[in-house]
Amino acid sequence: MSKNQDKKDVQKAPPAGGGGGSAPAITGKAFDWHLLKRVMRYVKPYIGVFVLAGFLTVFLAVVALIQPILIQRTLDKYILTNNYQGLVFMVELMVGQLIIQTVAQYYQTYLTNSLGQSVIRDLRIDVFNHITSLRLKYFDRTPIGMLITRTVSDLETIADIFSEGLISIMGDMLLVIAVIGYMLVEDWKLALITLIPMPFLFASTYVFKEAIKSSFQEVRTQVAQLNTFLAEHISGISIIQYFAREEQEMRKFRSVNQKYRDANIRSNWYYSIFFPVVEILFAICMALLVWYGCKRILTDQQISMLSADPKGVTIGKITAFIALLNILFRPIRQLADKFNTLQMGMVGADRIFKVLDTDEVAADNGKLAPPALQGDIEFKDVWFAYNDENWVLKNINFHIKPGETLALVGATGAGKSSTINILNRFYEIGKGRVTVDGVDIKDYKVDYLRSKIATVIQDVFLFTDTIGNNISLNNKQISREEIIAAAKDVGAHEFIERLPGGYDYNVMERGATLSAGQAQLISFIRALVYNPTILVLDEATSSVDTETELLIQNAINKLMQGRTAIVIAHRLSTIQNADKIIVLDHGEIMESGTHQELLKIENGYYRKLYDLQFNSAGIAKPV
Repeated sequence: MSKNQDKKDVQKAPPAGGGGGSAPAITGKAFDWHLLKRVMRYVKPYIGVFVLAGFLTVFLAVVALIQPILIQRTLDKYILTNNYQGLVFMVELMVGQLIIQTVAQYYQTYLTNSLGQSVIRDLRIDVFNHITSLRLKYFDRTPIGMLITRTVSDLETIADIFSEGLISIMGDMLLVIAVIGYMLVEDWKLALITLIPMPFLFASTYVFKEAIKSSFQEVRTQVAQLNTFLAEHISGISIIQYFAREEQEMRKFRSVNQKYRDANIRSNWYYSIFFPVVEILFAICMALLVWYGCKRILTDQQISMLSADPKGVTIGKITAFIALLNILFRPIRQLADKFNTLQMGMVGADRIFKVLDTDEVAADNGKLAPPALQGDIEFKDVWFAYNDENWVLKNINFHIKPGETLALVGATGAGKSSTINILNRFYEIGKGRVTVDGVDIKDYKVDYLRSKIATVIQDVFLFTDTIGNNISLNNKQISREEIIAAAKDVGAHEFIERLPGGYDYNVMERGATLSAGQAQLISFIRALVYNPTILVLDEATSSVDTETELLIQNAINKLMQGRTAIVIAHRLSTIQNADKIIVLDHGEIMESGTHQELLKIENGYYRKLYDLQFNSAGIAKPV
């Protein structure tokens, strides 16, 4: 194997970091039995594949020794004695050995890669399911890019534990032991002389492993920074172009890109040093073998190539040792890199299991899932804090009867959105009690409770999919006819039909090809087709023009019919007909009543808000 081929086989591009996620630290123990045991639990369903791959690894280590033995026997027993028939027989054995080794190597490689991919498929499913069950509180402090990194690139390093790490290292180490053992058994003197440079080889391999580990860490750090820069600037391309910042941002990118290039060059530099050292030590081993072997032949007066003394040194034995040295050095060249692969896999596993061990999931101890809810909502002495220290809601009390509409108003940060997050059990309250139909919401199954509450927010999220699938969220139980009927009720059917493909029109990422008002209308259709008992509207009419607002207001009126509703709005004109209005300030209820009742309170919070938006004649002030 040539040096260039060695480098091609051994050197791997360091795994890329996730967009925005921190670079994995490649430090610490290269082998952790606790982590390995957890990973191996995912191997249990594929234990047969694992055992077969392990068997083939051992089998390949044994089969690899056969060829040098056959070469030695062919030279000493058949070529030097002019035994043509025996020569043909040995060649047939070599061909057979090569075929068997090739087939075994194919299946061993296929099985180890298949095992690794099967394990990370199951792990990825568990990670995704766990992430989607976490409370919003977890996402408030955890970068999304980090979670993407965990679910994608960190999991890939675990696959490498099987395809290029654990099993492969075991096979290489077994092969090294088998080769050295056979050489010592065959001729221990010749083996010891030949293997004199081996301690230096093992030492240089260890030094290389530590050096390349550090360089990989730097490369991954720079990859993460590069990905973060690209993700942010591509997402914010409109801002860059609005303010003509293209040239300045290009200079920043050149700097980030240069650091990534330099990190890669440093990692390549270690390879450029290591492989020549290996080749030099290999050449020294070969020179010692030829020198001492030939000296033994001369000393033992075995100049005649017809010598058949099994204890002596023969041309066949020297040739076999040369082949064994090639077999011995091939895994040693790759061993350092495979140890790093194993270490990165263990680091990836540690990070993945830290996500899986996160217990910030909504406690789903409830068992109730009645056929229907009436929509009677009551907050009793509710206190809530995001960080368990600063109360966001303080002693909140209100009652909404089935079919009534409650409006929440107040300045930004007053606690309006926190109220609806509590109702959906995205967060757990600190003190007090929240009931629906007289039953504590903790007694309902979480999925059931949320299925009865439809929430429409200002910042509508649409997936890269068709309008129909964005409405139904790929729920097969919702038919196209139901989607169209809901769209007509909301008043959005006509604009959808005008789009290319109608309900099969792809809205692209985050609904970029639709206006804010159109996206908002789709969110109303989505809420309507799920037929909720409770409707929550969080700033649902913000950031749209007057014409679209009228259309949305009609959609709201349609949605509210026969449903309990909680409306959060800055525009007081949209909530004047609410059955009850609650004014929040710094997490406390300052006033409550109907629109007319609150206007009568002199210097009241609601009256002040109203006067800010309307003049004395009741006409909305121009914005």
